[in-house]
This record gives sequence, structure tokens and C-alpha cells, in this order.
Amino acid sequence: MFKKIIVAVDIAQIDKGAKILKKAEALADDGGEIVLLNVVEDIPGYLTIDVPGHVIEKNRKQALETLDKMRAEIKVRTRAELRTGQAASNILAAAQAHEADLIMVASHRPDISNYFLGSTADRVVRHADISVLVDR
Repeated sequence: MFKKIIVAVDIAQIDKGAKILKKAEALADDGGEIVLLNVVEDIPGYLTIDVPGHVIEKNRKQALETLDKMRAEIKVRTRAELRTGQAASNILAAAQAHEADLIMVASHRPDISNYFLGSTADRVVRHADISVLVDR
């Protein structure tokens, strides 16, 4: 089993996050730890002028509250972490910083846009140095 698991959660798709969190709980060693990670994508500069600062901060606070509620529902030692920036690179950076031995991400069925842009799960799988479990 695994000592440290990064579980990437998209707050907009919380059901998928809850599903993979339960799987992570089953895969964690006794004494293992889960890091619930949400990455908030940067807002382009030309849009930030139209978004009041308190709205961004409110969304960050709500994301942490959601992660904390998820943490309360499992028995494995868990911490919540919120990062800002590009999702895949932040997931990989968190895995390295926490010395994780597994990354878990939820994925959707690929469509044509994935062939041009690539999905977060695709990028994580391509660049991870550790095991990645992708759940659909």
C-alpha cells in the first residue's frame, strides 16, 4: 500500500473527488497520510480587473472549507492544501514536496479538445515520477 497519497480534487466536480478520496483511504498504509489538494487556476490579468478581490478570497475560503468537510469523513490522517496556478504542474510539485508515493486524479472521457490541449490527468501521467491512479 501507500504511505503518502496526493488526491487532487476539483471543487467543481466534488463527487468525483469524494469517490477517489474513498479509494485513497482504502489504499493508504496504517499510519499513512492523504493530502487533499485543490489547485485554483490563475485568472488572466485582463479579467482580474473585473473580479473584486473579496470574491477570489471567498472562493479560496470555500474551497478549503469543502476540503475540510471531506477530510472529516475519512479515518486516515489527512491534510488539505490549496495551491494557485497551472493544475498539473502544481499536482506534480505537491507530490514532490510531500514525498508522495501515489497521485490520484479523477478524469473525464476525452474529447477532441484533449488532443489539442491535453487534460490535467494526461499531463500528470506523462510527467509523474511516481505511480498515478486515474479514476473515471
